[in-house]
Amino acid sequence: MAEVMYGPMQMLVIAFEDPKFHGQIRRELESVMEKGIIRLIDLLFVWKDNDGNVTSLEATQLNEKERMRFGAVVGGLLGFGAGGVEGAKIGMEEGALAAAQENYGITEGDIMEVTDAIPEGTAAAILIIEHLWAKQLKQALRDSRGVLISQGMLTPGLLMLVGDELAEAVNFAEEEQKSHEAAAAV
Repeated sequence: MAEVMYGPMQMLVIAFEDPKFHGQIRRELESVMEKGIIRLIDLLFVWKDNDGNVTSLEATQLNEKERMRFGAVVGGLLGFGAGGVEGAKIGMEEGALAAAQENYGITEGDIMEVTDAIPEGTAAAILIIEHLWAKQLKQALRDSRGVLISQGMLTPGLLMLVGDELAEAVNFAEEEQKSHEAAAAV
């Protein structure tokens, strides 16, 4: 089997009301990157002050060669999904060209969309990260002919919703049981 080139990728979009940054996010990102847990593919922070003035910061851990390869791979995958093998060829060329122009992840259009979407006095961040910790697991799954059929992130809010639904189901089952017991007693 071919060697896994990349770990799983994830995009995070985070909004900050009344942002007060003191370097804690940067320090934590640096910590997990230094430990080899994640690799920062692309990061964009956008701040909009109360007068509507925008400041942005972009960062990556990819060198120029990696940006070209990453752009080609992503472009090829997008092209294949849109137009099969011929679309993949075009997508790889377009992706490599975009990477050569240092437009391999978050685009100028993405920056404008984020800037327009956030209210004054707030900030937003878009991160594209590679989960390096899972690269060997991904290889083992591929070597075992495993195929990912679904994935998702469980957030505290989602778990609370599931808990609410579970509580409703338990209450319904208890009421049904009481109803059946009462009917059997008659």
